Formats: sequence, C-alpha cells, structure tokens
Amino acid sequence: MLKISKKVQDALANNIPVVALESTIISHGMPYPKNVETALMVEQVIIDNGAVPATIGIIDGDLVVGMDHDEIEEFGKRKGILKASRRDLPVVMANKEWAATTVATTMIIAKMAGIEVFVTGGIGGVHRGAPETFDISADLQELAKTNVTVVCAGAKAILDLPLTLEYLETMGVPVLGYKTKELPAFYTPNSGLNLDYALKDEKNAAEIIKEKRSNKILDGGILICVPIPKEYAMDKKTIDDAIEASLKKADELGIKGKDTTPFLLKNIVELTGGDSLESNIKLILNNAKVGAGIAREYSKLNKV
Repeated sequence: MLKISKKVQDALANNIPVVALESTIISHGMPYPKNVETALMVEQVIIDNGAVPATIGIIDGDLVVGMDHDEIEEFGKRKGILKASRRDLPVVMANKEWAATTVATTMIIAKMAGIEVFVTGGIGGVHRGAPETFDISADLQELAKTNVTVVCAGAKAILDLPLTLEYLETMGVPVLGYKTKELPAFYTPNSGLNLDYALKDEKNAAEIIKEKRSNKILDGGILICVPIPKEYAMDKKTIDDAIEASLKKADELGIKGKDTTPFLLKNIVELTGGDSLESNIKLILNNAKVGAGIAREYSKLNKV
C-alpha cells in the first residue's frame, strides 16, 4: 500500500536529497485555496534549494509519498478528509479512505520510504492542562522511536511548551536549536526555554544525524527547531492574548482531542485578523529552506 512517486523513487535510488512534507497542513491547517498555494510554495522552496519534495498523504487507503499537484489540489478542497495519526492508520487503510497525515504518521511513512528529513510547521506536544487531561500528542512518542529528523519552528504555541520540552528530554529525543540555544515558540522566536545544543549550520545538523544513524542503539527521531525570522514574528502579547481567548472558547464549546488544534489555529487566525496565518506560512517556508539544506548536506555525507 506504499506508493512512491517515480521522481521520489529516482531521487532516493541516486542519493539525491529528499524532504518529506505532511498533508494535515493542507486539509486541516488553512482555508482553500491558501492551503494549496502554500503547499506548492513549500515544494518550490525545497526544489530551489536542491532537494526533491515528497508530500505525503493517504488516498483510497494507499500511503502516497510524493503527491502530484492534482492530488494536492484535491486535498485542499475535498470535504471530509480524515486526520490520521498512528492509531488511525489501520482503519483508514482497511476502509480505503482519504486521510491527511499528522507529524506522527508522516514520520512513519517517511521512514517506510527511506526519507530522513521531514519539514513541518510545528509539532504537537503536551497540551495545557495535561496533568489532569493526559492530552499529549502522539507526535512525541513517534519522535522517541521513529528514525526521522523533523525540522520545525518548535512545538505549536498553543501547547504547554515547558512540559513538551521536558517530555522530549525524558524520551531521549535530541532537541537542537538551529543557530539558537532557545526553544522557538512557533509564532515568535523566543520562549524563554533553554536548549542544550545549538547547531552552527546545515552541515553540523547532517553530521549529528549521521552519527545517530550510525549507532544502531540510538533509535529514534531528532527534532531541529528553527526560529521564525524576526521580520515575520508576531508581537508576543498579541499572540498570547489570542491563544488564551481561543483556549477559553474551546473549553466553553467542549472541543477536545484531535479537533482541538485545528479549532485553536483557526480561531487564532480570526482574532489576529489573519496575521497569525501569514506568520505560519512564512515560518514553514523558512523551515523548508533549512530542511532542504540539511537534506542536501546529509546526502553528501552518504556518498561513497
């Protein structure tokens, strides 16, 4: 049920850098047609920086690696596309359904296809109030056990960032700041949370990935956090106020589980007059540039 496009197959066979991309951001992250436009812009940034994009989604139960433009367009406008995490995969596949891949499922499918580097906006994590609700994203467990490097702008700012960082440390996931020793906070470059390691550049990142993959006892993912460029960052008070208001509204409406993140992000966009969406797009494009550079350097290290 794994369908890899010819372009991605050829790249993998010839040690040409490939970058995996998720599809939840298309079907559940942005309105149409902005979602499709953004997905294609991200792919183009990866191409412009010397790598091959591989957008991943599930179509009629098949795990598609390297969706074409028509498939991305359909993901952007089709109603009723499911949001599939690890637990949903067997059901979606057996029922031959369409589903968008979260960070966790994109990691799983990227690993199956042999893709090391995966670029996204922000990972899921420990939700606020999790000590009572136990609401923790499956993304964190996947990072603990699946051999894929995830390039992001940190965990989504709607989450409990200190607990998310603590969870990743407990699970042995290397959390590396790209030219920073502070965890980015998605919409803003600063969270006040220190990281143990800062990467000098893409080559440094590739060397660390190579070292981890060479040591078979060190299974698991790597998280590389790239701060949003300052010129695209949001005012901290503005975004914090929008997050708090959105969390309160979600609680009042009884929104829980996998519906929480899409609801919060959509409500934040409304409260910020669209500014948060523009910041979201800019940070993903920036992540794509960095991720393509890391994939390119990693391919160089793998040349014999």
